[in-house]
Parts: sequence; structure tokens; C-alpha cells
Amino acid sequence: MSTEPAARSLQDLIDSTPDLVDYLYNDSPGAHSRGRADLTPVRQEFTNWRDEQRSWRETAVLFDQSHHMPELILKGPDAKRLLEYVGVNSLANLEPGRAKQFIGVTERGQMIGDCILYALEGGTYELVSSMPLLNWVEYQIVTGDWDVTYERDNNTSDNPGGTRKLFRYQLDGPNAGAIFDEIVEGGVPEIGPFRTAKARIAGVDVLVLRHSMSGHRGYEISGPFEQGEGVVLAAILEAGSRHGLLQAGAKTYFSASFEGGWMAYPLPAVYTGEELRAYREWLPADSWEGKFQLAGSFRPASIENYYVTPYDMGYGKLVSFDHDFIGRAALEEIASQHTRTKVTLAWKKEEILRVMGSLFEEGELPYKYIELPVADYGNLTHRDEVYNLAGELIGVATKVGYTVNERRLMSLAMVDLDRVAVGDEVEIVWGEANGGSRKPRVERHRQVRVRATVAPAPGPAPIKKATG
Repeated sequence: MSTEPAARSLQDLIDSTPDLVDYLYNDSPGAHSRGRADLTPVRQEFTNWRDEQRSWRETAVLFDQSHHMPELILKGPDAKRLLEYVGVNSLANLEPGRAKQFIGVTERGQMIGDCILYALEGGTYELVSSMPLLNWVEYQIVTGDWDVTYERDNNTSDNPGGTRKLFRYQLDGPNAGAIFDEIVEGGVPEIGPFRTAKARIAGVDVLVLRHSMSGHRGYEISGPFEQGEGVVLAAILEAGSRHGLLQAGAKTYFSASFEGGWMAYPLPAVYTGEELRAYREWLPADSWEGKFQLAGSFRPASIENYYVTPYDMGYGKLVSFDHDFIGRAALEEIASQHTRTKVTLAWKKEEILRVMGSLFEEGELPYKYIELPVADYGNLTHRDEVYNLAGELIGVATKVGYTVNERRLMSLAMVDLDRVAVGDEVEIVWGEANGGSRKPRVERHRQVRVRATVAPAPGPAPIKKATG
């Protein structure tokens, strides 16, 4: 993101918008390629998303992550100290060869975002994904007294050069390890989970993160962008052809989170609070924060009702009070009284058929269409109301999706700990009120309540009623 003064700031946008929730719900264009295929050169499907999903469970899959995730590279004497100041995680054992899921919050302990943090050699650190968190880190650098230099490499659609510094490929599935062993030159490095190592593939020096989206020996491989598609990718695909590898498109990629239990992109809690005014004045109006798109049946009056904490998203185990960081005091208080947790909601088969069947009924408007494999009409910020069978609002569900491996339609959700248990039935309000919003991707439709069963996240695992 440019540090040049913007013509209009996020604060200007907020001040000139009578109803911020209404604007983000109805008129915002959306910032992420998940809901806008025009923002990525990655194909939506290479074969078909059903076979591509099956490949990560049965053979092997290759995802191209080179275009949709922004990156920020830091170096300098204060780089690690800055990251400790921003992140809720303990970085005491962070050293070259390690990576972490890195989480940042506001002074109130509310989520800005999470990303992957690589520790490289020479006091260099690489942050991958989560534009709001990268913006937050950059703001701390340029407004604070830190001996840190940085370089932004934004996602392709937000990159002035229209290209990237690094390619990034995710190799996953039960045969991924065999493929990796075959393509690495000069000996295969031993890499533990969420550890990194240097390797050489097709004559190109690459960095490898041991990371899986499906529970297998998966690898995230990055290197110089210009040597990606025609060299490293070609080598992976050639070796993979002997192991059932399928190259997967964007549709399949964004459906992987349902089996893995990762909840993407909370709305960053930066739109209110006088303590954040200077930050909003620094952010351009056309930043991702100004373009997020809300959707779903959850439609509160205040933007603050969208804010969540790390505990709501199931990240409580990653919060560490072994260091001082932005939001520590608030999280210490929240830790003792947090009320929500992350779960999977497995939709009832008959409810799915009822919603889809409405497409073929004459007369009334049909229910909201369930797009497969992912039904997300808010550009990653989809929220639906969730009720228990006593009629109490107990939480919100995020995007809805299907995987052929589970043969289920699932929503990841944040629900009240004391009012629901694994195995309970709940109701999700599917669709938007008053016939739908003004978002181009939302057709005229009716709302409906659908039943779902609470399961763990990741899940949905065999569902059993909680006992005791």
C-alpha cells in the first residue's frame, strides 16, 4: 500500500456515509477475489471442483496461491520487537526455520486479522495474507520509532505492476509427500510441521513451509515469481502426473476451509473508537477496509456488532501473556469471561433440499440460492443469524460450503458456549431480509430458517450428542 497522502481517507468515507453498515452491506464493491473472479488470473476450475476437492483427500492437489494474498517483508534491528508489540502470539521461540499464525488486535482486544509469519535469515520476517493486518503493521512502522525497513508486495489486483515478487504453490493430499520427495534436488530436507527449509526444485532455490490444509504431509512452496509457472510449477505437475495430482482452481481453494476449520477475514475492528481515528485518517478510502462487503441475515444497526475477539474465532490457545502487546489488558479481561467459540454447523439434508427445491416452485420468490461449492455473498464477510430451538439468538454463522469428501453442507460459526453443545440442533436464518440487498450477486429471494447440527471445528466429524 502506498504511503502517499490519499485524496480521501477511510475516516472521510465514514464521515460522509450516513449509515456505514448499510453502505458496506449494499453498495461496497468487495475487495477480495473470493467473490470477484475479475480480481485474479487463477482459473475458477481446471477440471471440475468435485474431482479437485476429492484429490486433496484421495491423491494430491496443487493450489496456486500466487495472486490473492498480499505480503509484507520486514527487516531491521527492531523488526521482531515490533512484531511482538503487534501480535498476541508468543514469539519467544521464533527463529529462522519457524513459522507461526500471527494475530493482531486493537487496544480493545478485537480482531484486526491473522496471517502466516515466516522467520527468515538475517533478521527478516515475512507476513503473508490478511490485508487489514498488514496495513496495521505498516502503520505502526511509519508512525512509531522503530528501526525497521519494509517492502509491500500486494496481491496481483492491488499491485501497480500487475505481478508479484514471489510465486506460492500449495501441494497437499496423501501423495503430496511422495511428489515433493521426487522433485527436490540434492536431498530432501527434514521439515517438521509449520517449519521451513530451503530446497531446490528444477534448478530454482525455493522456501518450503510444511503446512497442510487437509491433514497430510503438505508443503507451501515459494520462490521468484518469474520462475514459477514455466519452471517450478511445470516440474510439480510433471511429477504429480504419476501420483494422481490435480491442479485446482479458485472454487476448490476457497472451499478447503470447511474441512480445515479456518474462519477467514473477520471484519477488522477499526471503524469506531477515537483511539483509532488517526489510523482511519491514514488509511485510504479505497483500502480493503473501505471496500469490505457484508452479507447474510445478520444485519445489526451498529458496525461494532460485527467485531470479534480471538476467543470468538477459536484462537484462544494462541494468545500469550508472556509479553506486552497492543490489546493485552483487554484480552486479559476477555480471557476470563469470553462467551463464544468456533463450531461447525452441518446443515440437515432435508433442509438443503427444501431450499433448492424452491427454485422449481411457481408463485412465491425462491429461497436464497445456495451456490456450490461455496455460498458466500459478502466477499468473505458473510454472517447469518443462528438460533437455538428455544428461539434465542446464540451466534452467527459465516460462509456456507460443501465438500464432496464429507457429502455435507457446512457453515463455520461463532456461538455462545453456555447455550449450545456439540450434537444440538440449531436454526440458521438463510437469506437476506426484505427480498435481498442491492449487491449484484444477490438475487431477489425469501428468507428461511434451516436446521443444522452443531459439530466441532475442524469438522464435521461424526456427530454425537454431548453428554454430561
